[in-house]
Amino acid sequence: MAATARIRRLASCYLSPALSRTAPRHSRGLRGMCTLSTTLGSGADEDEIERIRREFEDAKRNYLSIPAAMKDMPKMNPQGIYVNKNVKLDDLQVYGFDYDYTLSHYSDHLQCLIYDLAKKHLVDELKYPESCLQYEYDCSFPVRGLYYDKLKGCLLKLDFFGSIEPDGCFFGRRKLSLAEIKELYGTRHIGRDQVRQLVGLMDVFCFSEACLIADIVQHFVDAKLEFDAPYIYEDVNKAIQHVHRSGLVHRKVLAEPQKFLIKNNKVFRFLKTLREKGKKLFLLTNSPFYFVDGGMSYLLEDQHFDGNSWRELFDVVIAQANKPIFYNSDHPFRVYDTEKDTLAFTAVDKFLPSEVYYHGCLKSFLQITKWRGPEVIYFGDHLLSDLRGPSKAGWRTAAVISELEDEIGIQNSDSYRFQQAKLSIIHDLLGKVHATVVSTEKGQVYSALLDELNAERHQCRSGMRNLFNSSFGATFLTDTGKESSFAYHIHQYADIYTSKLENFLSHAPESWLHPPHDIKIMPHNAKGEPCGMV
Repeated sequence: MAATARIRRLASCYLSPALSRTAPRHSRGLRGMCTLSTTLGSGADEDEIERIRREFEDAKRNYLSIPAAMKDMPKMNPQGIYVNKNVKLDDLQVYGFDYDYTLSHYSDHLQCLIYDLAKKHLVDELKYPESCLQYEYDCSFPVRGLYYDKLKGCLLKLDFFGSIEPDGCFFGRRKLSLAEIKELYGTRHIGRDQVRQLVGLMDVFCFSEACLIADIVQHFVDAKLEFDAPYIYEDVNKAIQHVHRSGLVHRKVLAEPQKFLIKNNKVFRFLKTLREKGKKLFLLTNSPFYFVDGGMSYLLEDQHFDGNSWRELFDVVIAQANKPIFYNSDHPFRVYDTEKDTLAFTAVDKFLPSEVYYHGCLKSFLQITKWRGPEVIYFGDHLLSDLRGPSKAGWRTAAVISELEDEIGIQNSDSYRFQQAKLSIIHDLLGKVHATVVSTEKGQVYSALLDELNAERHQCRSGMRNLFNSSFGATFLTDTGKESSFAYHIHQYADIYTSKLENFLSHAPESWLHPPHDIKIMPHNAKGEPCGMV
């Protein structure tokens, strides 16, 4: 966000009729382009629309100078740790971790596997047409943070305020036009209250579900079969849940771990470093223990432990926790017998490193451990199931979002930053046009300029969007430049976020992480800087 603000200030300085011919080369383009408003503002008798048009033409001539002026602009760190709320690492004594897509990461083969198993269940058990088997998982279609409208059958990408993105509404695999969106919903802005009625697809496991829902809807549309959208969602969700709860996907992954699991020795280094610093560690996952044990044993098979297992890294191991219910329920903990695959009947009043625990609840967890909320940080990938509960309970929270690294890389690219600077120029000009009152006889000239600027804006947005996902664009931003609804949830429930755990290795345990001082939510609190100071 800080880099975006700097680019916007840079772009605003490009509205200049000419560069100073006497200024040194390195000063041209930023400070030398800050005089346009003063220069043109002196001609009070000139037609305002004509002045804005000249600014537009000047800006287009100066587009080619943007890359040179931007080369010294700082870039965001793809492996950085980004902070919403102050976190003093020295105050953290307890580190908790989810398993899937936090400690462990998977290849795209996993999404294909889940998709295929769920698709087969729809046909074999729920008697969907066999022709549904022709579809295959498309990794280029979904992004994280989409919503599914069970009643209308649409996949939606929303912005920070709950508005449907103009290019982010799909019925099946067909993108709806803005006119169709307004006909279906009445308005793009459906609001936070209605968003709560939608199904949030917030983690990576949801990719296969989103793709399968869209493909099944499209199949019924193409085959001209009558269907009720809520039934499609219920059946697909039931099939996805069956794949997980039956253990089908777990057994397939453990049978070929080298195909599905991605080894990363740096995760082990991070965990070991925490242990050496005297920190307490716990694992809290919804997955069954045999799956976690098989996965961790494979991921860390090249490491050497003092004991016989990866479990020595953790003070407490809790499986099948049933998050997010875990955070609000009164379910008791049960000791799990790893040899007999049974649960003990005795009460759990203390946690032993040699034991594995099932189920439980946050209330009992805090009573047993005596760990205070502010000294605990929990890492997870699912903003709602993993982090919303801990956030409300007073724990510190950290989101692990693997897409962050790739998307920051795209935003750092010259092609993206060039379009971003152009878009900022167009927005400034559009603001001036909209603020101009014209007489009736000038209406045609006004409309022509407005149409040109809007067309240029659309071209810039498309150029930026096409660098990301071909269907829904960026995960964290909408095409209009606003933060997405997914970004809203990050802001709400993640004190810090990063692309992977090992990014913390570059920070000393005594580090104090704090948000950039110039990042504001309310527009009137925006930090201003003179045009030349970037």
